[in-house]
Amino acid sequence: MDADEVLVSVRKYDNSLHRHHSMVRLGEDEHGVWLGAAVGTVYSKGVQGPVYATREARVMLFPRDAWWTALFQAAPARLDVYCDVTTPARWPHPGEVTMIDLDLDVCRIRDGGSVFVDDEDEFADHRVRYAYPPEVVARATATAELLRAALGTDAEPFGSRWRSWLAKVSPDAGTFPPRYEGPVGPSEER
Repeated sequence: MDADEVLVSVRKYDNSLHRHHSMVRLGEDEHGVWLGAAVGTVYSKGVQGPVYATREARVMLFPRDAWWTALFQAAPARLDVYCDVTTPARWPHPGEVTMIDLDLDVCRIRDGGSVFVDDEDEFADHRVRYAYPPEVVARATATAELLRAALGTDAEPFGSRWRSWLAKVSPDAGTFPPRYEGPVGPSEER
């Protein structure tokens, strides 16, 4: 791994490895640290190894001291924004970022406004299985609602800011049609 490469290591509440992949550090701004991934980046789940390679350029935002991360995707991805509700990201060293996935996801379909909360059933199951403390449950549900509102109103960084970061990964990815135009296999959907 070179100096600009960062391992993104997402864990579950019992500290088991959920998914992991490498990205390149793009920079920082008032919203947090931005990482990018080109088409063909391999995502792995747990210790099983590769699951899929991306078909679109992506950038991720790791805000400071917030209970979420955000993935922004170019076409052909059906979703332009996919936020994971997580514990605040930790940086054990500059080449690795890690957080605990709390199951709830807030997504926006590339149609200019449809926003939804996903995996509420998984959150309900895991809050029992992993014995999430009440303060974690409260923080996760409040964060999901905050993200739903922010994505629905295009509040930054969910408005246009992310497009300039995406353009650093793929110059033509910063602009794309407002509507999803192609299929995406279920294992590739984020």
